[in-house]
Amino acid sequence: LKMPHINGGEILKAALKKDPDLPVIVITGHGSIDSAIEAMKVGAHDYIQKPFDPEELILAVRKAEEHFGLIKKNRELSAQLATIKADELIGASAAMREVKSIISRAAPLDVTVLISGETGTGKELVARLIHRASRRAGARFLAINCGGLSETLLDSELFGHEKGAFTGASQQKTGLLEAADGGSLFLDEINSMPHSLQIKLLRVLQEGSFLRVGATRETSCDLRIISATNADLKACVKEGSFRDDLYYRLHVMNIHLPPLRERHEDIPELCYHFLAKYGARYGKDIKVISDRALELLCGAQWPGNVRELENVISRAVIMEESASLTDIALPEEIKTTKQSSTGNTDLPVMRLNEMEQFMIKKALIATGNNKARAAQLLGIDSSTLWRKMKKL
Repeated sequence: LKMPHINGGEILKAALKKDPDLPVIVITGHGSIDSAIEAMKVGAHDYIQKPFDPEELILAVRKAEEHFGLIKKNRELSAQLATIKADELIGASAAMREVKSIISRAAPLDVTVLISGETGTGKELVARLIHRASRRAGARFLAINCGGLSETLLDSELFGHEKGAFTGASQQKTGLLEAADGGSLFLDEINSMPHSLQIKLLRVLQEGSFLRVGATRETSCDLRIISATNADLKACVKEGSFRDDLYYRLHVMNIHLPPLRERHEDIPELCYHFLAKYGARYGKDIKVISDRALELLCGAQWPGNVRELENVISRAVIMEESASLTDIALPEEIKTTKQSSTGNTDLPVMRLNEMEQFMIKKALIATGNNKARAAQLLGIDSSTLWRKMKKL
């Protein structure tokens, strides 16, 4: 602390101004309670008085190093969570890592992509990610559900029509194929598309042109077709409900989204993502999910997949009256459902460790790295938290 020209307190302030996260240890032979209090007020990490045992200094440095490492990791995790968007694909399981790998390889190539998976697995989210990572990202992304419209209406929506083409066509209509020119068109439930429109879509993929309903001159288009199916499209080809030539045109790249029941390890991250989303939307300051609630959420079968999980978390946030999301706020069907079993004695242990690490990180972020408060949120004492942190 005592030096000519400048004192240690000024150096401490300058160091922390340059890097507020830097752990600074003050060592002095002119120690007093007042100087220690002042140093800690300014932001010193530790205070050691001369003479000291070298082991004391080594221990202080180790603690400072661990403290700095935790701050860095928590900042990184906080930044990652802050940049997650509504249409971000969440999940670190092997299946989702494979999905993300295929997206990164397929997106820049401008090829047609067929996305398969059950309802609610996030097929449109994947289509949007492909568009965002492609050379067409600056142009429009349009989507239509082929299973929700009649043949005539779907024809008009996709290909457009001329004025007077049919009764009620009082003016020319631009179809989605034309409107998405230069961008991407997402065709959901492509398996439901009628045969007559399958033929017209095949021509678009082969020739890059189409006829509006009632037109005599073709309209050219340059767009990327991304399609999705919740049925086995190859089986549809075998039974004759889907053209094989169109199937092979659409199936240049295939991405299969696994159901949520096959990637239970992704559920905690999804839960916290939706908790943050709906907590902000409904003005609820809920940052932690109780152990029992998370256990129930991870054990449910989720026939409606991610969409069902999102709806459950949204409802639970509305119902919850405490500072953490508890099992009381969950719907009865989740609390009474038969919990899943992997049949493998190794997997639950691995999942428990991963979940424990995730919960500790979330608690530390929620409390601004205050270990005592984090331990309270987790329902354990501070020494237990410290041991778990060192172990993990």
